[in-house]
Amino acid sequence: MTATSAETIVRPTRARTAAADSVGVRRGQGFQHGGWFVAPFLALFALFVVWPLLRGLYLSFTDANISGDSASFIGLDNYREALQDPLMWDALGHSAYFTLLVVPCITVLAFLLAMLAHHIERGKWLWRLCFFLPFLLPSTVAANLWQWLFNPGTGMINHVFGLDTPWLTDKSYAMLAVVITTLWWTVGFSFLLYLAALQGIPAHLYEAAKLDGANAWHRTVHITLPMLRNITGLVVALQILASLQVFDQAVVMQDFGPGPENSTRTFVQYTLEQGFTSYRVGYASAISIIFFVLIAAAALARMWLLRNREEGGR
Repeated sequence: MTATSAETIVRPTRARTAAADSVGVRRGQGFQHGGWFVAPFLALFALFVVWPLLRGLYLSFTDANISGDSASFIGLDNYREALQDPLMWDALGHSAYFTLLVVPCITVLAFLLAMLAHHIERGKWLWRLCFFLPFLLPSTVAANLWQWLFNPGTGMINHVFGLDTPWLTDKSYAMLAVVITTLWWTVGFSFLLYLAALQGIPAHLYEAAKLDGANAWHRTVHITLPMLRNITGLVVALQILASLQVFDQAVVMQDFGPGPENSTRTFVQYTLEQGFTSYRVGYASAISIIFFVLIAAAALARMWLLRNREEGGR
């Protein structure tokens, strides 16, 4: 091999090396510059999420109270008490019961409303506005509105349907009233997600199915639902996380009480009662940490099931 041939081979190699070094330098500079854009978010995240979480974890091992007196380290005593606290488990059961009722109903209802708004021809904007508008109301407004509607004496629900149901004063109906209120108030968000996903389904799939003789039911089952699988998973996950943390509507509809025979006392409400009514900040921090672990476990389980389903479908 001549010197000229060797130089011809080496020169492109050197050029590629120099180009790679230049790209690496640019990436490093981009990371440094991008860090300044991310820094405000990270600072706020650390201040309002990480620090309260670490502070709450520390307080859960103490007998801290709201008066500000010096707290003593008591180890796992708060967690032992919480695991043996029947009121805490009742509150957790109420939150789980509420979640089991709300999540399936709101998922199906949001899908049906989205299908209606997507296929309707006249007044489409009006239907979309009506379905989404309640979601824009503050939680206290929605709760007070339905508290009046469910009033056994002057409410419209019993008057219109000819009922005599004690919606807010009977433990058999109190949580159901909260569920109905939540469905009306929050379905607009899931409805909007489904509507956006429906608009993204290619029209030629439905046209091809029509040519093959598929009716509306078959097109919905074999095209629409499979194409909305990911958005359905998102809706279910978001609704589970939101429903487990139910607080506003349950408290306002019962005038800031736990409801008849404590039937609407949720986990978040019980935590606040321990911290701000019983002044037991340490114990409230412990049960809030337990609740955080349960929610994180539910989220991780959902991610694990979704990943296994995706891997099994390949």
